[in-house]
Amino acid sequence: MSRPLYAIPGSAPAAGDAAAAVASTAAAAASGLAEPPRTVAEVLADSQVEAVLDELDRDLVGLAPVKQRIRDIAALLVVDRLRLAHGLQAQSPSLHMCFTGNPGTGKTTVALRMAQILHRLGYVRKGHLVAVTRDDLVGQYIGHTAPKTKEVLKKAMGGVLFIDEAYYLYRPENERDYGQEAIEILLQVMENQRDDLVVILAGYKDRMDTFFQSNPGMSSRIAHHLDFPDYALGELEAIAQRMLGAMNYRFGPGAREAFAEYLQRRIAQPHFANARSVRNALDRMRLRQASRLFADRERPLSRDDLSTIEVPDVRASRVFAAPTA
Repeated sequence: MSRPLYAIPGSAPAAGDAAAAVASTAAAAASGLAEPPRTVAEVLADSQVEAVLDELDRDLVGLAPVKQRIRDIAALLVVDRLRLAHGLQAQSPSLHMCFTGNPGTGKTTVALRMAQILHRLGYVRKGHLVAVTRDDLVGQYIGHTAPKTKEVLKKAMGGVLFIDEAYYLYRPENERDYGQEAIEILLQVMENQRDDLVVILAGYKDRMDTFFQSNPGMSSRIAHHLDFPDYALGELEAIAQRMLGAMNYRFGPGAREAFAEYLQRRIAQPHFANARSVRNALDRMRLRQASRLFADRERPLSRDDLSTIEVPDVRASRVFAAPTA
């Protein structure tokens, strides 16, 4: 791989000179200092990647196509490790990605898991995730954008840079917008330092499609496109149960059914954000439960009292006052 034409000040050199890595592996094997892996099981045991995949299955409800695609990417990287041991790898695969879908569908959580997988398999040095939006990259005056973008890239080197609502970087209607400068810096780094940084762009699918049409250079650098579907009603109920359990709460008699009705009404309203809206709804129910208990100041409160969401805590939502249509 040729030397990078563009480097972030203070960042480490790219980790993936493939020819050097192959030579090092072969030399180690020849000297008896290290036995290169020969089976998928050996790579998995050494990297502990399967534990991350299992966490992904356990912690996220639904998203079967996304989980399968992550497993496919992990499989590619594991096999590449084996190819490297045989001297077959010429260049690290492009791992830049695009996550599309509505808010609250698990994009950031999957990006975190992806960073862990890449780190455990040796494709990034640190495995951390730096999540940013346009405001973190684009300046408001001439000469402001490049330093901001370079500082973010410096923090992200060795890990994953997650750019949410990435389409806002490009604003063709504003001739004085500096987003294009940030895009050009990103493009150079995504190409020349892809062995030390993985970029994940995220946002609504239709807007990301328009963004890629306007920025073909960016589109050509994205190897993996993952679409995150909205959660079904039953999946949202399961997510609520998990969230309540993690906070040591539970639904009382009839409250779970009331919450299912709440979800049906809320989904039909504007700005529904999947798991994010579920979390916000549960927070408001906890507030109502606390107010209900607070009002009865002299009554001794049991563990059940303090951990149970009752039907009135659910049905006090203004969602029930709004029409379902």
